[in-house]
Amino acid sequence: MKITIGTNIKRLRAEKGVTQEQLAEAMNVSCAAVSKWERNETYPDITLLQPLAFYFGITLDELMGYDKEKVNEEIEKTIAEYRKNYDSRIIAKAYKDYPNDYRIMYFYMWSLGVDDAEPDLQTARERKNEIEPICDKIIEGCNDVQLCLGAWKMKAILLHAEGRTDEALKIHNDKFGGWYFSSGQMNEQLFTKDRAEFLYWAKRNMYELTEFAADKLVKSYFYDSEISYETMVKKVEKIADGAYRLGCELEDAYLVEQAYVAFGRLHNDLIAREFRGGKEEDIIRITDKWLLAVSKLQEMSKADKPLLDACVKSHGADDLLSYCVNSALSWKNPRNVKLLENDTYKATIEKYKKS
Repeated sequence: MKITIGTNIKRLRAEKGVTQEQLAEAMNVSCAAVSKWERNETYPDITLLQPLAFYFGITLDELMGYDKEKVNEEIEKTIAEYRKNYDSRIIAKAYKDYPNDYRIMYFYMWSLGVDDAEPDLQTARERKNEIEPICDKIIEGCNDVQLCLGAWKMKAILLHAEGRTDEALKIHNDKFGGWYFSSGQMNEQLFTKDRAEFLYWAKRNMYELTEFAADKLVKSYFYDSEISYETMVKKVEKIADGAYRLGCELEDAYLVEQAYVAFGRLHNDLIAREFRGGKEEDIIRITDKWLLAVSKLQEMSKADKPLLDACVKSHGADDLLSYCVNSALSWKNPRNVKLLENDTYKATIEKYKKS
């Protein structure tokens, strides 16, 4: 139930053991006015708020029903629920309830259908008048650097959608910097090279870069229209197979990670990108190899904290294999939902389920 000032007055009056008539006399208003407050039909005059708070021995925030810690807890819970399934209705309601919270603004802004990885420029143009003021509020008033950077990213997308791409690229250059200024690189440089912390960040950065590079490698082949479907699958699969075999032979997690990402990226794109016409037999085979590499990497991460932090916990999970299996079985992409009706595909995933 939403706490209102009227609800609070009724509760506080009862706790103090006074009647509506006594409260009305103390505030120099009619008994009917107090009754309307408590039924949430009207609100006390603003000049009465401080006297009411003093009368009950509480703060104005408490009188108004505002509990900062409780509100923050509710907001964090709402955001966690939204990020679990990205149901736009959850964040839309939160935006109505907490319109001035920068975190809610941020997630609401991105829930409007523009997308950050592959922006829908038509949607960006259509919803610019709603999105841009939110961007400006975050940029001008928020102290959270990550939220501000996200708002700048959205501003760049809005500019690009209007054909002002040079201005969009300038925002990227001015606000985001180059690879050298990434947080991981800066963390690494805090420590001298004889420190354990330096080695931790050097390895963690390598894992993150390996994952990033493997993802780009697959995309560079997958989206090249001059490479046939068969050649693309064969080439990516051969690269990933080689990385996995050598990684297992040398017990080298960088190579196993490269295979895990390459197979995983290919698995996703073969399912989600219909223009490439992913064949079921290819998807099933690649899915099996992907989860096998995940299983190996999960095992390696037990004795490798940089790997655990960079590759496992970065997904908000303690077990990468369970995370990937559950994701594959719950992915609502229409093609994946249809594929799960194929007993072989479903069994390929489920055999990696932990008992």
